[in-house]
Amino acid sequence: MQIRIDRFQYADHQAWRRFIAQQPQATAYHHPAWLQAIQQSYGHPGWLVSAWQDGAMVGVLPVCQLRRPGRDALVSLPFCDLGGPVSEGEDSGSALAEGARTLLDDLGIGRMEIRQRGQPLDEESVIRPDPESLGEKVSLLADLPATPQALFAGFRTKLRSQIRKAEKNGLTATVEYGPEAIDAFYPVFAANMRRLGSPVHARAWFQALQATFGPQLLVGLVRLEQRVVAAGVVLIQGRQACIPWASTLSEYNHLAPNMLLYWQLLSETTRLGCEQFDFGRSSLGEGTYRFKRQWGAWPVELQWQNWHVDGRITSVGGSGPGKLARHSRQLVEACWQRLPLGLANRIGPHLRKHISL
Repeated sequence: MQIRIDRFQYADHQAWRRFIAQQPQATAYHHPAWLQAIQQSYGHPGWLVSAWQDGAMVGVLPVCQLRRPGRDALVSLPFCDLGGPVSEGEDSGSALAEGARTLLDDLGIGRMEIRQRGQPLDEESVIRPDPESLGEKVSLLADLPATPQALFAGFRTKLRSQIRKAEKNGLTATVEYGPEAIDAFYPVFAANMRRLGSPVHARAWFQALQATFGPQLLVGLVRLEQRVVAAGVVLIQGRQACIPWASTLSEYNHLAPNMLLYWQLLSETTRLGCEQFDFGRSSLGEGTYRFKRQWGAWPVELQWQNWHVDGRITSVGGSGPGKLARHSRQLVEACWQRLPLGLANRIGPHLRKHISL
């Protein structure tokens, strides 16, 4: 088994794309386009640890060297929920772990954060969650049928009526591609991030994603007359679709634009032949969790680990922030919400590029 550690620009991208196309567990985040967009828009170096056997690639571990003031961090992968190794077997998986330790040692960094899915939660945990587990982050996945018609028929009556309500309220939805779609998405996203008290990603980040993913990136747009009031970005890899970002303008939420947005995106990805839709990360039992569950999504554990240079593996923050950290975050969010939108949009990307989630 051969182990290769390459800077992103020197990795064999053709073999990389060919390999993940054959791996059902690979996500859009494992595609070279994700690291390429990070490097282009934010300047964080990318790496590929790969395993080879008989001249063929049998495992990949994409890694971002997140440049931070004072100390760099290695993450697989930042700005999303997932990443980590994709391999064809135990031997190639072990080779990737060995390569990760070598990369850590070469860069003088003590650990690498690995973000992976764990196992689906059992039915009892979903129906009657342990009070101590409420607020824990999970991934939510839904299987898609063969046609949009079958998808709609499988929804509960209440959900179908909410989608129709949005249409009766005068909202229209489209799925669009290209740079113009990013330009339509970004103002809604930026306004929503300021409302939530969170620094916003740079417009250049989304432009880089669109350029690198090409037709594998879809933008859902919901309009009231000519104004975009809800928008979301979907990435496709193989038979899987994921939605890393979705936002609405809060003053239009009474018209249910989020219902029409998700229906349009689910319908389109089903039409394109996707078999699974990743709704992203939510806190168990909270509002966004319940919203995603109504579409048929099932919670799956998020297994985030630190791989240490000495070979140890430890869990990443399963218990969540402490009381002081939560209070400090609430204060920061409250201050950010008071910033003028233009100022928040100028400052936000300079901070956001250093925040790995």
